[in-house]
Amino acid sequence: MTMPDLAGKRVLITQADAFMGPTLCEVFAELGAQVVADTRSLWPPEAPAAALAEAGDIDVLLLNLAVPAPTSGVTDATDEEWAHVFGHMVDPMARLVRVALPAMIARRAGKILLMGSASALRGMKRTSSYSAARGAQLAYIQAVGVEVAPHNVQVNAIAQNFVDNPTYFPPEVQALPAFQERLRREVPLGRLVSPREDALFAAFLCSDAAACFVGQVFPVCGGWVAR
Repeated sequence: MTMPDLAGKRVLITQADAFMGPTLCEVFAELGAQVVADTRSLWPPEAPAAALAEAGDIDVLLLNLAVPAPTSGVTDATDEEWAHVFGHMVDPMARLVRVALPAMIARRAGKILLMGSASALRGMKRTSSYSAARGAQLAYIQAVGVEVAPHNVQVNAIAQNFVDNPTYFPPEVQALPAFQERLRREVPLGRLVSPREDALFAAFLCSDAAACFVGQVFPVCGGWVAR
């Protein structure tokens, strides 16, 4: 397999110290990218624009946005819970994209990739607020992707689940016999996708070799959504 080439690409990775951030930073740097690892909270409305201003001219915006998933039943999910997941994963995404796109459109080059969730593609109990936020992310990416495609800007998403990462599958969770049984029962692959496998696919989608994908959502979940 030919490794993606990101030489000369300036890449802004948000929430770089959480979720897929550390592995994305490592892999993208290995592949020649100049990585801008932003670790600030993007909850404040002014934070996304500030992050982009400090990053300078970028070729790639990597939307790595995550919060621990609430497990409230649907009738117990409060307005505060709803606002929390949308305020951390949906609102910052739109603010980042709105600021990043004009420069990409003007030079007719750029890529935006969302590290999203397959929870938006398959119903899960006790995840109503979280799945709704993840679904909003994917719908937004699909709409933006087809709108900016004529400007040679590619906007896509990875919808992942059962990918090894510290936010959703920390070591203490993976060690539980109940989790291992769930993995065998629900994931045809029979194991977690490694963070490096996920990051390498993200790198491909952010490379010049992936210029034909427009507003697409790519499940990376070991076959979980096909069950």
